[in-house]
Amino acid sequence: MMAWRPSGYMFTTKQLIRAMFDDSTDEAKLLIAATAGEVELFAENKSWNAALWLIMNVLKEDGRPIYTGNELGELRSSLPIVWR
Repeated sequence: MMAWRPSGYMFTTKQLIRAMFDDSTDEAKLLIAATAGEVELFAENKSWNAALWLIMNVLKEDGRPIYTGNELGELRSSLPIVWR
């Protein structure tokens, strides 16, 4: 077991959205730091549900979502976030 753990931060839904969709925010910088293992990020499952709703209802082409359910599942699992 690791004797050292990185600092942890709990994202709210708004912070998660900013991290994912605006790379100029502090939240996006934390997301990048988490990818490098410098910090540990946490978020509630309901925050992912909100991001999912946003992606499915805003990112569309010809009136249809541009991402499949499998692609969204891959996105969720690729984020360096511990879901609670």
